[in-house]
Amino acid sequence: MRNQETTKHDYGHGLLIAGSHGRMGCAILAARAALRSGCGLVSVHLPGRCVNPMQAAFPEAMVSIDPSPTLFTSVPEHLERYSAIAIGPGIGTDPVTCEALHALLQSLHSCHQGLLVLDADALNILARHRDCLPLATGAIVTPHAGEYGRLFGDANPAEMARKHNLVIVKKAHHTQVFSPDGETFTNHTGNAGMATAGSGDVLTGILLGMLCSNQLHSNPFDIACQAVSIHGQIGDIAIEMQSESSLTASDLVENLRHVSTDITTL
Repeated sequence: MRNQETTKHDYGHGLLIAGSHGRMGCAILAARAALRSGCGLVSVHLPGRCVNPMQAAFPEAMVSIDPSPTLFTSVPEHLERYSAIAIGPGIGTDPVTCEALHALLQSLHSCHQGLLVLDADALNILARHRDCLPLATGAIVTPHAGEYGRLFGDANPAEMARKHNLVIVKKAHHTQVFSPDGETFTNHTGNAGMATAGSGDVLTGILLGMLCSNQLHSNPFDIACQAVSIHGQIGDIAIEMQSESSLTASDLVENLRHVSTDITTL
């Protein structure tokens, strides 16, 4: 239950860097999920041609406009304004985007900016440019099996979390979360209907929203565990009303209205 005297600024300002020309669905899904997960404000950094689709589909989002009309090429200004940042869905792996991700990680590393989520193409870029991995220390990374293999090969995820100081969310039927301190969480919510396009983008949005709205709870591992559990719960709510085969990522976002994203004990 929220304090009646609070404002949107009490629940954090999230920055989402996602999407590129022709790949805007993932950015819209993640942005909607972030706001549904309790974030007070969401800004989405987008290529110029992607602004109108975002504002039409999700008018609650603010936008930061990249100099490029089609790609992520430039670090947004005033990173210190944001409570948490998520990057990756749909940004592609163009060389100029790789350079922009490297510049972002350098900026965050030097100013000790708060909480960071790396997903999708951000992980694919790190796999190609492993010299950037030390700059991601402290981040939450959310690879599925293919992304994990490209990034870490067949290495033990608990060891990789410790070695690189990461919270690793290894997505699977029973998603596991690994902390740098050796803690492990195995999730048992969710169903096969969630094996659908955009499901991971929704999880990225939930993580961003919860990192922002639960700022007083400073443990990213606990927030990641809760976010993964909630992601599965909204999938389970969805199949109470429809079949697994008909479930879409948009259904997941809509069902966030039925769950609390306040941190609790799992």
